[in-house]
Amino acid sequence: MMMDMSSAPMRPAAIATVGHAPSAIRRAVVIGATAFLTVVDLFATQAILPALTRHYGVTPAAMGFAANACTIGMAIASLVIGIFSPRINRRFGILLSLVSLAVPTSLLAVAPGLMTFTALRVMQGLCMASAFALTLAHLGEQCSTADAGSAFAAYITGNVASNLVGRLIAAAAVDGLGLAWNFLLFAALNLVGAMLVYATIHSVAPIVEGMHGDGPWKALAAHWRNVRLRAAFGIGFCILFAFIGTFTFVNFVLVQPPLSLGMMSLGIVYFVFAPSVVTTLLAGPVASRIGTRVTLWAALALAAAGLPLLLTAHLAFVLGGMVLVAVGTFFAQAAVTGFVGRAASENRGIASGSYLACYFFGGLAGSALLGQLFDRHGWTACVVGIALALGVAAALASWLKE
Repeated sequence: MMMDMSSAPMRPAAIATVGHAPSAIRRAVVIGATAFLTVVDLFATQAILPALTRHYGVTPAAMGFAANACTIGMAIASLVIGIFSPRINRRFGILLSLVSLAVPTSLLAVAPGLMTFTALRVMQGLCMASAFALTLAHLGEQCSTADAGSAFAAYITGNVASNLVGRLIAAAAVDGLGLAWNFLLFAALNLVGAMLVYATIHSVAPIVEGMHGDGPWKALAAHWRNVRLRAAFGIGFCILFAFIGTFTFVNFVLVQPPLSLGMMSLGIVYFVFAPSVVTTLLAGPVASRIGTRVTLWAALALAAAGLPLLLTAHLAFVLGGMVLVAVGTFFAQAAVTGFVGRAASENRGIASGSYLACYFFGGLAGSALLGQLFDRHGWTACVVGIALALGVAAALASWLKE
């Protein structure tokens, strides 16, 4: 789950990301593939958590926190890139981020202990968020207004698809090749992403957006004084808190009796994200028609409706619950992303960076707090914690007046 961090207004220029692409289909494929290869590492590790837990001999909570530690790096990088993005060369920054990402990814194959594993995941997060943010800023600058909607839709779709395919790749690799080869395979995918960027993004100078006011730090403070943006930041925190809490610890439920799924079956389970690839694209038009608040309430209610199904002993019901949680949280994320862009009339890169920082810290908090609930009190207590986070998000949505 990511968001639009573009800080620059749309420019009436050709989209440089695809060069001289002869068709809209080719353009969409290239943009979607770039998004996919940038964040494919993010949640793929969740699909192999039981295997990692056994490998390191730790509790589910400890392994869940380590696997999701990338959110620390992503939160930091999101805010920093949001502030300094206008001064960074897009092509060089994206290439450097993706090549650098392959380093910690490959080192995970030989991480000797949980502390090293955690540190490498933080480094991955720094690189992933940097590449993601700079690519979106590049799209925002180089797309014409007419092309912008389809370009960002393709990028978001590639992002959502990575949640599904990344988990499938990880589960298949661990099942057939082992843990070490899994991380080496993902490092290779990072380098493929760098090659794609090298071939398709031209050396276009960044379009510097003027900094309104007295500087980035005062702009940051001004955004936090805005009650609507503050509420949106809190909603982002709650959304990833609930999402990570669900899709981290449900893995341990799926591999235990009575469900007792194997590693490959666990990967196939993540086809539950397939509907979200389609529904997420509808969030913008729906929010424009009925308003962000109503859209958020409906999306959060849908996610909450899936939680009781997660507590059943029947695989079909559990999968149905996972579908509802995925569709609802992705939809809510897309809706609040658009709201942040509209609510911040100035310095949108800083507003988006602040939102992403809160969003990813929410994921880290969800992993840590819900992991303790899971270890000490079981899956039911964890689901109750997820429900509370969705309830807080719904309450904060009442402040999103447009």
